[in-house]
Amino acid sequence: MTKGAEIDAVVFDVLGTLVDEPAGLRAGLRALAPPLDPPEAERLLSLWQRHIEREQRRVLDGTRPYVTSDVLDLEAARLVAADTGVVDPAAVTALALSARKLPPWPDTVAGLARIAERFPLIGLSNASRTVLLGLNAHAGLRWHQALSAEDARTYKPHPAVYQLAVTVSGHPPERLLMVAAHAWDLRGAQRLGLRTAYVARPVGDPPTATDAFDLYAEDLTDLADQLGDA
Repeated sequence: MTKGAEIDAVVFDVLGTLVDEPAGLRAGLRALAPPLDPPEAERLLSLWQRHIEREQRRVLDGTRPYVTSDVLDLEAARLVAADTGVVDPAAVTALALSARKLPPWPDTVAGLARIAERFPLIGLSNASRTVLLGLNAHAGLRWHQALSAEDARTYKPHPAVYQLAVTVSGHPPERLLMVAAHAWDLRGAQRLGLRTAYVARPVGDPPTATDAFDLYAEDLTDLADQLGDA
C-alpha cells in the first residue's frame, strides 16, 4: 500500500492475530488434567487444533454441513478429555469454554485503540457469535463492529466470510484493509479484492516468498505507526 492510499475501514482477524489462542487453551488443559507436563500439554493442544482445522476444512469442502465453532470446540474438548481419561461432563464443558477465554497479545488493546482513532474497526472471525462475544469481553477488544463467519454459514478463507465485512462497511473491497497473522487468511481476503496487512505473531502462519501483502508489521504498534504515516 503506497503512502497516501485511502482505506475506509480496517478489518481484523481475531484468533491468533489479536488473542493468544494456544495460551488460553493450555490454561484450559491444565485445569482439566493437573499436573500436566509441557510436552503432554503440547500434544493435547495439537490434538485439539488438528481437529478444528480438519473439521473446518470438511465444511469448506462440502463434506460436512456447517456447524458453529462452539460445536467444534466441544468436539475437540471431548476428544482431548477422552485421551486423558476424563469423563466428567462438567470438566469437558469447562475445557470447551476455555476457547472463549483467550488472552490478548500485549500490544493488542492499545494498538486497536490507536487505529480506532482514525478508522472504523471490524472484527472478522471464524469464531461463532457467542464465542466472539466471550472473546471480546474477556480480552477487552475494541470494535465498531464484530462479525462472525456464522453469518456466512462457512469458514474463512471462503469469500462469503470476507464479503460480510464488505457489505457491512458499505465500501468496495479495495477500500478495506484486512489484518491477520495468517498468510492463508490474507490470501483469502486478496481473492475478494481487499488490501492486506500481515502482523507477525509466534502462532501465526508466516508469508511465503510468493506472497505480496500491502503492509508487513511487527505488531499492532508498528501497524498503527505505518497507518499513521500513510
